[in-house]
Amino acid sequence: MSPPSVVAARKDSAPVVAALAFFFLLTAYYIVRPVRDQLAGAVGSTQLPVFYAAIFVATLLLTPIFGVLVAKFPRRKLLVWSYSFFILCLFAFVPAFLAQDHVGARSLGVVFFIWVNVFNLFVVSLFWSFMADVFDSRRAREVFPLIALGGMAGTLSGPVLTRWLVGWLGVAPLLLVSALALGSALILLLRLSARHIPSEKVDEPVGGSPWAGVLELWSRPFLRYMAVLMLLGDGVGTLAYALVADYARAHLASATVRTAFYADIDLAANVLGAVLQLTLSRWLLVHRGAVWALVLPQLVNVALLVMVTLAGHAQWTVLGYGVPLLVAMMVGTRGFTYGMTKPASDALYTRVPRETRYKGKNFVETAVWRLGDLVVTSGISGLGKLGVGLAGIALIGTGASTLGTWVARKAATSPDLAPEIGNAPPPDFGEAARS
Repeated sequence: MSPPSVVAARKDSAPVVAALAFFFLLTAYYIVRPVRDQLAGAVGSTQLPVFYAAIFVATLLLTPIFGVLVAKFPRRKLLVWSYSFFILCLFAFVPAFLAQDHVGARSLGVVFFIWVNVFNLFVVSLFWSFMADVFDSRRAREVFPLIALGGMAGTLSGPVLTRWLVGWLGVAPLLLVSALALGSALILLLRLSARHIPSEKVDEPVGGSPWAGVLELWSRPFLRYMAVLMLLGDGVGTLAYALVADYARAHLASATVRTAFYADIDLAANVLGAVLQLTLSRWLLVHRGAVWALVLPQLVNVALLVMVTLAGHAQWTVLGYGVPLLVAMMVGTRGFTYGMTKPASDALYTRVPRETRYKGKNFVETAVWRLGDLVVTSGISGLGKLGVGLAGIALIGTGASTLGTWVARKAATSPDLAPEIGNAPPPDFGEAARS
């Protein structure tokens, strides 16, 4: 048995190893994202319903498969198989992107959008479910913002590397750089599994039904609230994404230029997210709990949509450059989503049963998320055909985001969440002032 001092040192190193793994994971992901998004910019918003319909169908088919794998196989094997599979896929996609002009952006887009969604299901979402096994709820509130900050560093390095390398290497070789970063993340996660999870649990599968994630959506209030919040909150980002795709199609001619453009958007959004992680998000989670960390981003969405309703296609001048308001909305919604909403919701998932963390969470963050994308992009297309302009679409989004603020509060205070472990509820500063 290791001496207590060694055990304590290993425990203290767990957040550092996790943050570094998340750094490499999101570096890999944010190299892939601009490569994917430039395909959307090539075809415009009218083709996005096709992309998202394919993604939604694929997600419904793959969710029970993911459930079977989680139920039957130990986490170490699941990590190795999942990450290794996607590393091989990155190598396999290189020839397709070298021949993008011949294959066609629409055909390649359907395939690659589906693949990136599966990547999210088996790699990104699995990471946070794994973290919920490593840390209890009290410890999670302390370290999840720090781990997310490591990821935020990855979300900065990914776009910067993409912006720097795409003009030199082109689009296709970027996938090889992503594969290298993903392999580094796998090595660190295996180290975390070996040193920071009790030996009797390291090879223990989650068990249960592969359909548990779908079934619990109807039986667990917390998951229902999170599903509705996903539909309402993500709808704003999808709205901005679709309209920015039209802008990119109209103004950016080549795949290289579009990739650099989307890398710049990711970089700006992730800088905002990193600033939030360093300042407001951790303070809210530690001192006020998850309620305000979920509600505040919805209020920001409302404010951004009101500005779009009033100003439409106006441009802001930022550091001497004209920035379309739609791009600013996309940056703002993404920044608050990843800088505040995500660490708050991930901390809440430590207070539900283990099967819910892996299966219910993955179902909400994949199938429900992609259903929202399909509904929003189809709705934008339908409203456009009916003659509804940008201001009308933004006004509808404002109403949805206003409802989202109420749903966010209900999710953070859901009665089926377990009490915080070893930590008193956040103080009521109003009550302290009255006393």
